[in-house]
Amino acid sequence: EPVNGRDVFSRVVYGSRISLLIAFLATLLSALLGTVFGVIAGYSGGWVDTLISRTMDVFLAFPILLFAIALAGVVPDQAFGLSGDTLRIVLIVFITAFVTWPYIGRIVRGQALALREREFVDAARSMGASTPRILLTEMLPNLFAPILVYTTLLIPTNILFEAALSFLGVGVRPPTPTWGGMLSDATHWYQIAPHFVLWPGLAIFVTVLAFNLFGDGLRDALDPRSR
Repeated sequence: EPVNGRDVFSRVVYGSRISLLIAFLATLLSALLGTVFGVIAGYSGGWVDTLISRTMDVFLAFPILLFAIALAGVVPDQAFGLSGDTLRIVLIVFITAFVTWPYIGRIVRGQALALREREFVDAARSMGASTPRILLTEMLPNLFAPILVYTTLLIPTNILFEAALSFLGVGVRPPTPTWGGMLSDATHWYQIAPHFVLWPGLAIFVTVLAFNLFGDGLRDALDPRSR
């Protein structure tokens, strides 16, 4: 890099740890929340379904980027017993999962609405199975395929979101490298050294494309209607 002479390749490799860690943790948390609330809404129906569905609509209309910038700006350097990069990573994971779980929740709810009318659910209900048992042993195994597919498709979205936060300066703070932070630093040199913009941008592009192709492949493999 100009001025400080840091190795770009090492920073791109190390930055992948931060980006992928945040993306995977946020996706895992949002998938957990979306699955739980989606199954409950789809199976229960009535006012429970209405309440959860309207809550999802509120979160989907939430200005996620503005909320992240505002929250990251007011949280001090030490909070909740955490500090430094750990605090920033936990904060970004919470913000990302907080507003992205409805994407999976709506898919799971739609699938659960169809499954609750199937014969095997009626049979389990007629045999006296409790609601938690029906949800865990009858509904969730049949929802595994769509949950897995949409989870893999949510990972690249979270990678891009983390990169956007780091680019705007509210993500993981320097000197810890992130792809978005490297792009932000490279904007000062793109006219005389454009390759400093190329490598972190290429890392984001290749990673996001790989996860999108992986998600599409899973959808084709697990959805018999696409064959």
